[in-house]
Amino acid sequence: MRQKEILLNIQPLKTPDDDSDDHFMSSFETPLRPDAFELDDEVKIERIEKHFREIMTILGLDLTDDSLNGTPRRVAKMYVKEVFSGLNPKNRPHARLFENKYNYDQMLVEKDITFYSHCEHHFVPIYGKAHVAYFSAGKVIGLSKINRIVQYFSKRPQVQERLTVQIGKEIERVLHTQDVGVVVDANHMCVASRGVGDTNSKTGTAYFSGKFKDENIKREFLNYINAK
Repeated sequence: MRQKEILLNIQPLKTPDDDSDDHFMSSFETPLRPDAFELDDEVKIERIEKHFREIMTILGLDLTDDSLNGTPRRVAKMYVKEVFSGLNPKNRPHARLFENKYNYDQMLVEKDITFYSHCEHHFVPIYGKAHVAYFSAGKVIGLSKINRIVQYFSKRPQVQERLTVQIGKEIERVLHTQDVGVVVDANHMCVASRGVGDTNSKTGTAYFSGKFKDENIKREFLNYINAK
């Protein structure tokens, strides 16, 4: 193990192929170390800044240039405060529930929720649309909170399959319902900007529970999200 890895307490991951795009997902939970949140955000930013500066130096970039000098700090803040902020459970949305006073017993759909995430294999963007639906079990949730749930789980290194399941299970947990449908359509920059270089393909994943396993209800949901 290299000295840098000892200092960071990082164990190199072993996979069948280090350059592979295959998705090795052992759990719907994001893999985190037990001590993931022992450091506060400012310490994390300082350490990431230091190591990213070293990466840029190894690449041969001149960090005395005005355009590059502040990049390590900007990247570190972006990682901790923005694009990977969903790793920290303190940022989990607190959803307020309301009584279903209208006795609305039909499907509720929030579609075309834009999200931005990062592929955990190459740390390049995944972006697309999420479509979420549920049947009330007595409570309803503010529509913006569904968007916030999608954003929370997106803002971490991800694979699309895990992201889809995490959204679905969180909606179930928050609303105390087993009737949830989630469809995610996404573009993967690890496919478009490197490797095979395919800029046209998209990836689709789905999570269905309870009533959404019924083919008629599933078809109603899919028809709605595909309607112009």
